[in-house]
Amino acid sequence: MNKLQETSIQYLKGVGPKRAKAFAQVGINTIEDLFYYFPRRYEDRTNLSLISGLKEGAIQTFKARVLASDQRDSWRRRSFSITEVSVEDKTGEISCVWFNQPYLKNYFKPGVDLILYGKIEHYGTRLQIHNPEFEIIEDGEGESLDVGRLVPVYSLPQGISQRHFRRLLKDGLDTHLPSVNDCLPYDIRARHNLLNLAKSLLNIHFPESLQMQKQAYERLSFEEFFLFQLPLVLRKLKKKEKPGIAHKIGGELVKEFISSLTFKLTQAQERALGEIEADMAKPQAMQRLLQGDVGSGKTVVATAACMAAIQSGYQAAFMVPTEILARQHYEKINSQLKASGGELNSIRVELVTGSTNRKHREKIYHEIKEGKIDLIIGTHALLEQGLKFKDLSLVIIDEQHKFGVSQRSLLPGKGANPDLLIMTATPIPRTLAITLYGDLDISVIDQLPPGRLPVKTIYFKQEEAKRGYEIAKQELAAKNQVYIIYPVIEESYVLDIAGAKKMYAQLKSGEFKDYRVALIHGRLKQEEQDKIMLCFKNKELDLLVSTTVLEVGIDIASATCMIIEHAQRFGLSGLHQLRGRVGRGSQESFCILLADIETEEAKQRIEAMVRYSDGFKIAEVDLKIRGPGEFFGIRQHGLTELKIANPLTQMQLLKGAREEAIKLLNLDSRLEARQNILLKERLLQRFPAYEKSMLVG
Repeated sequence: MNKLQETSIQYLKGVGPKRAKAFAQVGINTIEDLFYYFPRRYEDRTNLSLISGLKEGAIQTFKARVLASDQRDSWRRRSFSITEVSVEDKTGEISCVWFNQPYLKNYFKPGVDLILYGKIEHYGTRLQIHNPEFEIIEDGEGESLDVGRLVPVYSLPQGISQRHFRRLLKDGLDTHLPSVNDCLPYDIRARHNLLNLAKSLLNIHFPESLQMQKQAYERLSFEEFFLFQLPLVLRKLKKKEKPGIAHKIGGELVKEFISSLTFKLTQAQERALGEIEADMAKPQAMQRLLQGDVGSGKTVVATAACMAAIQSGYQAAFMVPTEILARQHYEKINSQLKASGGELNSIRVELVTGSTNRKHREKIYHEIKEGKIDLIIGTHALLEQGLKFKDLSLVIIDEQHKFGVSQRSLLPGKGANPDLLIMTATPIPRTLAITLYGDLDISVIDQLPPGRLPVKTIYFKQEEAKRGYEIAKQELAAKNQVYIIYPVIEESYVLDIAGAKKMYAQLKSGEFKDYRVALIHGRLKQEEQDKIMLCFKNKELDLLVSTTVLEVGIDIASATCMIIEHAQRFGLSGLHQLRGRVGRGSQESFCILLADIETEEAKQRIEAMVRYSDGFKIAEVDLKIRGPGEFFGIRQHGLTELKIANPLTQMQLLKGAREEAIKLLNLDSRLEARQNILLKERLLQRFPAYEKSMLVG
């Protein structure tokens, strides 16, 4: 398929250089990109609904002719237009309404035929459809692509209609489909009863039937999963070939650290630590993911692993995404080691962040290189070229999804194939994780420490904010501390919400005038953020108004109440991460969601937060709401986002693709066999930065 990958979209008939720029905006640069730009849904236009058959609450597609159109400004809000169009067919009439899209008035001339798609609603005594998707149907060329069949609907480049896009795509397929080379080996296709690539591409865009569309979807999903799995399986095989460091496990340092803790490890923590130590004892490098909910105690397990590396005579590095979190880990681990009174006292721990001054940094760098520092905790600053280790044998990366893939690979590169432990508080169901993190072994901490109560989550409408503030005041009266979170710093006229700055001023002089209130956000200098957090930690402040800068880190046991304003503006995993900042002690804690729910998706997120406290369940719901394309992004995996495959609904297909990847690479790890040449080209084309050295080097 190299020819199609090299041929610019501008050379397709009807595109040209100007339109090619619009196509590039949605990621279509070549003919191949166009073929792999899949429909977001289909409309069955073989049997369109009649207006007389439209049902309230249903999402339906129908064809109608414009009778009349009108545009007016809303009496509630200035500069907010309402476009209303009356349409009819032989059975009746319905009103279509679009909000704040004034340009639409140019489209709806009397007599124009439309295809309309949307949710049918009741307005007064009649049916109405709000903000429907529409398509103007014209006589002539291309009519058969738009009606009388299963019709694809796309997310369009700017200035291009559905009808025109379909025609361009069909012309492209007709011209270039004979040039398509199928990278999936024939024996794999035969075992799984899959269509060839050319037939799949044709039927995913212009299905002969619903059955053929399903077969095309299965074939293309399998290919995507297969290409997704090959690099993961390949990395795992290559890691086994390269020797690692066999640590001495069972030494006194780890035992001393665990016995010095003021609490007992949970069974889940002990199990995870056992799995990590077993890996560290092997002469191959550990590649392990540690999953655990917010507050489940991952850091303690990771610190115990550091003790295992140090007692074996090596160094450990612990990288986290924010300076606040790095400082918290440094202070907590240091205090745990110093409080033991034994050999742990002699362990040298240092902190390296972006704000470490140059003179002190040079001193630390020198001591790390000399091997005088055992455990180095820091942010992205650990990746700097000037930082060299004497004997790095363990790398821990916390909140791994906050780092890019290239960043994650740099730190292990500073040692001789060190063990790698990646941690995440964004858990996903285990069976899914095993398949998607194919190059990593997985440990799960699925218990909260004893005495921790689930945070009680309550939802109020935004207009009921005072009810939330009353709960916060009760907590403040009990000498506890409170967070109030806003989605933005400045007031947003676009979103019609107050910002943290404005509300901080109002709350400080109004509802919470009797308390010590401060404001923290990401635009403050790091030193200022740290200073405010230290004051809050030392209970010199009662209430902290903040943006999502609090999402990662901060462990303050006396913070028992969090109010999240405009909660509908946050993603589900973000809400859960924020909620994890309270309930860190043994007291009952509260998370109050203030929201005006306007969409079904927002409703699902708020309901999930109120109903579930388990992060694994939250992640499952989040996957279903957002879909895997967003959930497993390029930052997290280093792989192109899934364009068509869905690991939630196609788990068996994904497992099959993984099994085939393992089988193939065990037989031909460099993909040199004749039947694998096209597959190798495709893999190198798709993941050149990751796999070239492994396949060719």
